[in-house]
Amino acid sequence: MLEWIDFTLWQNCEAMERPGYVFEVANSEEQRMLTTCVVPLEVPFDWSTLPIKFRIVREQQPRHSAPLPPAVGEN
Repeated sequence: MLEWIDFTLWQNCEAMERPGYVFEVANSEEQRMLTTCVVPLEVPFDWSTLPIKFRIVREQQPRHSAPLPPAVGEN
């Protein structure tokens, strides 16, 4: 993981993109989100403060979930 970058540099995020990585964005309340480079960035509706920093992090690989159990009455 790289160090945090001031959010005023977000408009340059396209130059920082790398395959297999996404951006972690945080606000002053330490609420965080993962995103690709989207300018302007839309923050979640429940954030009460704007983003203040971001960094590039390795994208997590998807996990397979367990199969759903059969429906009641199905065999």
